[in-house]
Amino acid sequence: MQDGKQTIVITGAGNGIGRAALMHFHGLGWRVVGLDLDEEALGELRDTLPGDTALLLACDVGKEKPVAKAFEKIADWIGEDAIHCLVNNSGIADPYSGPLEDLSLEKWQAWIDASLTAAFLVSRSAIPFLRRAAGNGDSASVVNISSTRAVMSEPESYAYASAKGGLDALTHAMAVTLGPDIRVNAIRPGWIETGPWQKKEDRSNPDHRDIDRDQHPVGRIGEPQDIAEAIQYLHEAGFVTGQHLNVDGGMTVKMIYEH
Repeated sequence: MQDGKQTIVITGAGNGIGRAALMHFHGLGWRVVGLDLDEEALGELRDTLPGDTALLLACDVGKEKPVAKAFEKIADWIGEDAIHCLVNNSGIADPYSGPLEDLSLEKWQAWIDASLTAAFLVSRSAIPFLRRAAGNGDSASVVNISSTRAVMSEPESYAYASAKGGLDALTHAMAVTLGPDIRVNAIRPGWIETGPWQKKEDRSNPDHRDIDRDQHPVGRIGEPQDIAEAIQYLHEAGFVTGQHLNVDGGMTVKMIYEH
């Protein structure tokens, strides 16, 4: 497959931010590859996107063998072409683990693997294909989807915060090592309402309160499209690498007191 299109690989592409990013870049004319455990969500996307421009693979990106098998399929699909952008978006959405003294190692590891280990495994497999883009003189980049919780925590979010904090550290370590060929940045989303971007059976349109909107200086809660546009910016910003971009409507810079 050699048609001059740019190719993006997105993990956690079935729902939420990943789905929005997949649709955004497909709308820009990119070939898109989506990896996710949710086969039902991927099936909906397959019904929407043509198979010559979208490859949607069921894959547990936190495990080594499934990632290797997925990239064998990706390699067959793109042929001699490159991957231009990788978005490490996978993770467990619920950040709350309960009391630390009751948190099992198995559950702790699940959070770490879904986000941090997955980013390592998928990046490792994607790097040779990203280098192809750099070798052709094209922009090659990785965008890790971290969280504002990497730098400011809520109670009982130990594993989630640790996974995202580790993702922040992985970002700058990759940036200084993989440059100049591959730029690596992170996005820290704040409150992003993903309800409208879930698969059909889970889709919702929450009615947020004024207080929810007012705690954001921009006056609204975030949308997945906000993150998709930030991914596009970081891919196109050729002098930006090793950075962590808060996309949170200004919430993390506003002092909020309980009343």
